[in-house]
Amino acid sequence: MNKKKKKIIVAMSGGADSSVAAGLLKKQGYDVVGVFARFWKSGVYAEAEEKAGKAAKILNIPLHIISAEKEFKKEIVDYFLRGCATGNMFNPCVKCNPEIKFKFLLDKMAELKCDLAATGHYARRRREIQNPKLQIPNKLQATSYKLQAVCRLFQARDENKDQSYFLYRLKQEQLAKIVFPLGDYRKSEVLEMAGDFNFPEFKKKDESQGACFIAEKYPGKFLKENLKMKTGKIVDARGNVLGEHQGLPLYITGQRRMINIGGTGPYYVIGRDFSKNLLVVTNNGKDPCLYKKSTIVKNVNWIAGAPKLPLKAKIKIRYQHPAVCATISKKKAASNKRQAGFYEVVFDESQRAVVAGQSAVFYSDEGEALGGGIIAKSENQNSNVKN
Repeated sequence: MNKKKKKIIVAMSGGADSSVAAGLLKKQGYDVVGVFARFWKSGVYAEAEEKAGKAAKILNIPLHIISAEKEFKKEIVDYFLRGCATGNMFNPCVKCNPEIKFKFLLDKMAELKCDLAATGHYARRRREIQNPKLQIPNKLQATSYKLQAVCRLFQARDENKDQSYFLYRLKQEQLAKIVFPLGDYRKSEVLEMAGDFNFPEFKKKDESQGACFIAEKYPGKFLKENLKMKTGKIVDARGNVLGEHQGLPLYITGQRRMINIGGTGPYYVIGRDFSKNLLVVTNNGKDPCLYKKSTIVKNVNWIAGAPKLPLKAKIKIRYQHPAVCATISKKKAASNKRQAGFYEVVFDESQRAVVAGQSAVFYSDEGEALGGGIIAKSENQNSNVKN
């Protein structure tokens, strides 16, 4: 008697990556079910849903539609806007993956009685049996013990497309049910396979730009449409007035766009004073105020368990930023009890534009994503200017 096929649900976004992931799993013998989630009402999402439907039809698999607009707006879009309004521009995908995308995907997985779930993310997951006190001489004896398994997350083979940065907040119970079929492929190979599957829409380079609910590459227009902007003075570190800014939520540390000061530029953001509505800038691209020696990280999630601290690791302070060497240690709680659960990251070399609200993700030398957290603030040894 043939073994029953494992049933797997695949998140299909309408792009090449998720469509090829579904195709690969079907070729591997899985009983594949597709699901498309409606997160945002826009022409882009309508087009994506149509493309997901075409891909599912070509693969001859069912496609289920999930409506999650209400939850997405409340938990992701509104949270993003609140953060920007108070000076913390976080990466929405980091929050969305564990709290919205994978939550809805795994709920649908249970509803349809699937064995596993999959996405088109470029990352690798390894499941390891872990019980150091147990020695197993043979397979028969192994059945009499309850073995513990741990799921580890690693960077993808294609370093330029690796998306483990966005997945560091996943919990063990989520990773245990998720596979990433594209982790061992390069983007060029995926696009070639898209052609092999006869997905005509994906023969050209298929890339997303920024957050899915923001049409443009930069969020300025979206923020202007959804937040009240108050213009104010642009000053240098000594308080000299240089011009007028368009609203503090539009700027982050290190930014040079939208600073309309002519003649002596370019200028870079080195601080924002929300109480006085001041944007602080410098026209020195190597200004010490642009660099931070350390940062405080909060809301840390350790994917496969907390390591022994202090820990030397490689750290990415934003997506596609090179991983740099640093030391992670527990932040000492002084009189402020809220410091408990905070970590201090000290870079081997000062880093440029460390932005509050962005994620700091920790990696081993072998490319394992150990965990990460949200940058709460940055310490600058050379200036009193605040982020």
